[in-house]
Amino acid sequence: MKNYNNPKFNDLFKLPEQKIQPTAGPGQKESIPARRDFLQKAGLGGLALGAFMFQPIEDTLAYSTQKVNRYSSPSDLKITDLRVAEVAGAPMRCPIIRIDTNQGLYGLGEVRDGASHKYALELKSRILGENPCQIERIFKKIKQFGNHARQAGGVCAVEMALWDLAGKAYNVPVYQMLGGKYRDAIRLYSDTTQSRDPEVFATRMKERMDMGYTFLKMDFGVQMIRDNKGSLVNTKAFDKGTKWASEYGSYSRTEHPFTAIQITDKGLEELVQYVAAVRDKVGYDVPLAADHFGHFDYKECIRLADALEPYRLAWLEDMVPWFFTEKWKQITDAVKTPTLTGEDIFLKEEFVKLVDTRSVDMIQPDLASSGGILETKKIGDYAEERGIPMAMHFAGTPVSFMANIHCAAATENFIALEHHSVDIPWWEDMVKGIPKPLVKDGFAPVPEGPGLGIELNDDVIKQHLVEGTEYFAPTEEWNTIRSNDRWWS
Repeated sequence: MKNYNNPKFNDLFKLPEQKIQPTAGPGQKESIPARRDFLQKAGLGGLALGAFMFQPIEDTLAYSTQKVNRYSSPSDLKITDLRVAEVAGAPMRCPIIRIDTNQGLYGLGEVRDGASHKYALELKSRILGENPCQIERIFKKIKQFGNHARQAGGVCAVEMALWDLAGKAYNVPVYQMLGGKYRDAIRLYSDTTQSRDPEVFATRMKERMDMGYTFLKMDFGVQMIRDNKGSLVNTKAFDKGTKWASEYGSYSRTEHPFTAIQITDKGLEELVQYVAAVRDKVGYDVPLAADHFGHFDYKECIRLADALEPYRLAWLEDMVPWFFTEKWKQITDAVKTPTLTGEDIFLKEEFVKLVDTRSVDMIQPDLASSGGILETKKIGDYAEERGIPMAMHFAGTPVSFMANIHCAAATENFIALEHHSVDIPWWEDMVKGIPKPLVKDGFAPVPEGPGLGIELNDDVIKQHLVEGTEYFAPTEEWNTIRSNDRWWS
């Protein structure tokens, strides 16, 4: 594997040294003169400046600085607007938010894939007029409107955008404001579409490896063998349902202990064949993680883990819902393969329970639902102190991707970040202002530009908007929603 900490790699992705002046935000008038124009008028135009040489110093300064940029005065920044653009198929429905300010700066954030954009819009009236650099204070004000899984999407999107704004205001990358970085490039693990044919599945995994990815993850589980006679007990659990009905059936909304689904010895052997085929194809040089086993209780999880143990998986993910702490501990204590959960958990407190009880071997927050950039770093730091590593779950556009990159760079116990959009050809084209490609040999270089380090490519995103939606349309109807928001009295 290439050494991504050597000077050659760093030089390859190093941005030219530059002093970036914030520009006017969308819909605001540009008022930043070129340096050359200023020198011509204030310096080379000696006669004009000379006329002021014998004037009071206040008048001279007023003239010579009349067109100097006065944007990016962090103490005077105020939030003036919040708008949304919803992108389809990146990899799912992904709402991007833009927070505007009185100084022309704007920040970008992203609501977690599949969540409603209204989770962010409901926060608009609560943040208008706030200084976006007061990130932690604003987060504590709005976090009561988040909850586990997609319901945290709005809070996390706003938090991302605040960091982007603060970085632009101070002209530093987000990772620098988090205390600096531990690494210059972030290792990615590539998720892979499944197939019921083990050989096809294995070939797809090998193709990921050939693209340069040094960490792989596969989705497989009981849904792949549910139609095989004698493979599962209680197949009727799949018969009714609306969500993912073709693959998952009604049990997708039934918590794992309550489905009464069991795997037979025949079914175990069929599932093992998938993993064996992949290992035969990709070998053991790369870590191979597993996800989406299906909804069955912890004793079935233990039987499956024991059957898969010879193939040395990097982790077993989300075997039961994250809130069944005792069941997680029973699984973890019984099996030799590392266990992992966390993509649906909001805030540090629930991670603390899993870590302190040693109920899992690894944690995996999704920054777009865990509480945002700083909360995820706090989660990682807490786990690090107790010897627990952190992988990171992600599926979204390059906006949320870059938020993850900065957080991963600044968190010491980080292992790998998920990349769910490998097969989308226009995915990287959604952003500009950053060296391309965003991913090289399975690693993502940490950007050095201010804030998240990216700008939106308006034309590309407009081509992929959710049908019937507009690009950052006005949202005045969300300006004045008020309620007694205290959660104590």
